[in-house]
Amino acid sequence: MSPADLALLAATIVFSSFISGVFGMAGGMVLLGVLLAYFDVAAGMILFSIIQIFANGWRAWQWRSYVLWPIILWYTLGAALAFTFLFLIAFVPDKATVYLALGLMPFVVEALPAAMRPNIEWRGVPFVTGVLTTIIQLFAGVGGLFLDIFFQKSMLDRKTTSATKAVVQSLSHVVRGAYFSSVAGISDVPLWACAPAILLAIAGTSLAPFVVERMTDHGFRQWTRAIIFVVSAVYLARASWLFWYG
Repeated sequence: MSPADLALLAATIVFSSFISGVFGMAGGMVLLGVLLAYFDVAAGMILFSIIQIFANGWRAWQWRSYVLWPIILWYTLGAALAFTFLFLIAFVPDKATVYLALGLMPFVVEALPAAMRPNIEWRGVPFVTGVLTTIIQLFAGVGGLFLDIFFQKSMLDRKTTSATKAVVQSLSHVVRGAYFSSVAGISDVPLWACAPAILLAIAGTSLAPFVVERMTDHGFRQWTRAIIFVVSAVYLARASWLFWYG
């Protein structure tokens, strides 16, 4: 990689970690899209998982007093079930499919009637969320937007939402990293880049509370929606390019 490529990756890690730290989503979509421009799907997914484990883990630590642990427990059980099933399939999607899934996901979610969006606080929903989000995470690469479906109807404030999702997403990144490492190996992963990437991710995440403290819950939801749809449109364009030109 050239110095310009390394600088772009470094800036993307800081920016995406900051965005995820503020909104609890969207940053992963940005980071994964850039990583896939430089690495194949398996290597990109593993490196992405390593970076996001520490970015989300640091966010979870920052807001640890707001985490709803009963949700985490049931989500983990569902995620473990989904991982066990998908491990038997050992499916690794191609880049075009990943970009297409990332781009379409927000529009599919938007098409769902509000009444069909369950509440993460309802009994049994965290377990179902763990199963379905893990499947999305492994097939599409990121599932933050899908995960948010289950939080939209809740009465949780932005800090509790961000804290609980940070723990959930940390677990999801561990699952994804383990999955792609087991089915594709780590020989193509640039391990030399992991330590600097982790430090940059923590730095970007550490900046987020300064913004979150100054936001309202309404502004939080408005900005989240706008960012996701802009990024999704870019990924649909990228998927179309890959399907057309290969």
